[in-house]
Amino acid sequence: MRVDDLLEISLRQVLRQGRRNAGVVLAIALGTAGLIVIITMGQDVKLNFNRDLELLGGATRIKVELLGPDSDPDVIRVEQFHDDTVKALRHMPGVVDATLVAQKAYLAQSSRRDQIYGFFLLAVDEHFWSVNSFEARAGRLIGAADVKNRRRVCVLGADLAKKIFGKANVVGQVLPIDEELYEVIGILGGLGVSDRTGWAFLPMTTAQDRISHLKRPTLMYLRCLTWDQVNEVYTAIPGVIRARQSADGLKIDVAWERLKKVKRTFWWVQFFTYIAIAATLILGGFGIWNIMMVGVRARTREIGLKKAMGAEDLDILSQFLTEALCLSLCSALVGIALGRLAVVVLAMVMGSHPMENLFLACAGLSVLFALALGVGAGLAPSIQASRMEVVSAVQYE
Repeated sequence: MRVDDLLEISLRQVLRQGRRNAGVVLAIALGTAGLIVIITMGQDVKLNFNRDLELLGGATRIKVELLGPDSDPDVIRVEQFHDDTVKALRHMPGVVDATLVAQKAYLAQSSRRDQIYGFFLLAVDEHFWSVNSFEARAGRLIGAADVKNRRRVCVLGADLAKKIFGKANVVGQVLPIDEELYEVIGILGGLGVSDRTGWAFLPMTTAQDRISHLKRPTLMYLRCLTWDQVNEVYTAIPGVIRARQSADGLKIDVAWERLKKVKRTFWWVQFFTYIAIAATLILGGFGIWNIMMVGVRARTREIGLKKAMGAEDLDILSQFLTEALCLSLCSALVGIALGRLAVVVLAMVMGSHPMENLFLACAGLSVLFALALGVGAGLAPSIQASRMEVVSAVQYE
């Protein structure tokens, strides 16, 4: 039998049994689509998950601090981070962003309606917000232009704004801080704000010029791209700092326990997802086997007649095996189409750009897996059909 005739007959038989094959096609298609989406979008999903890790305690943040010989950052001889050190740390492989922080040694003060309020004051740069996953609840946050131009602006926590002004949204108001006037440009919001709702934030340069008793900037926070880079970055930090300045009193803190919990949780999620997909595909394989076995029994007389007319065992085996392959390949093609649609939709939602080569590789692997599944599930029924005795097959009722 010619190959094109064999394919035509097999496809016609698969389409003729469309209702019976629908469940198997759906199972294999969904499993294939799920596998394509997980592999193609896996890195982007991990990046988005890491971006929101403040919900889990900031597991990808690393705290780097220069405490000095006496572990007292107020001592004048404690060396602060140099500009080239900050730049090098910010551009380390695996680091998505880094921020330099300085805090006032004593509580800052503000007065309104003859009342004096004390609060924590933090001097920050424009990177502070992204490193900590903060956003503006109202107004805007301190940006690069504010730091560069040494503007007298500030961002307040919602509780502090309400405490001083009697309301949370005070964007545009003028606030005296240590006898200097600052314009409130934003109210702090976002994930993991915690006790910072009672703090005030000033541009680093402005605070260094105008705030008395401001600690030297001996504290940095680094945000890693994903949790996979945390240990690598942690190990490399001392060498990067020592190559540019003294690292006396260097202290590096990582939330190792939180990081382990996050990685363990994500691993189990991935594990059960892959198990579910594998189970779906295996059930699809059993479905093909069951359909082919039922088909062999239902077409026993047809097989006997074909053998009586001269069909060889190999012809019968080829026909049934090709039908199984057509069924699995059609299912895989439907799954690839669904996977492509899901990848496009997820990429639009997440604002990412998954690699096209990765999707094509997944599609190719899906086709190969479908071929293996079709052969594995259809081989036994095909062999059973090819070995039927002509007389008993023709007389089968």
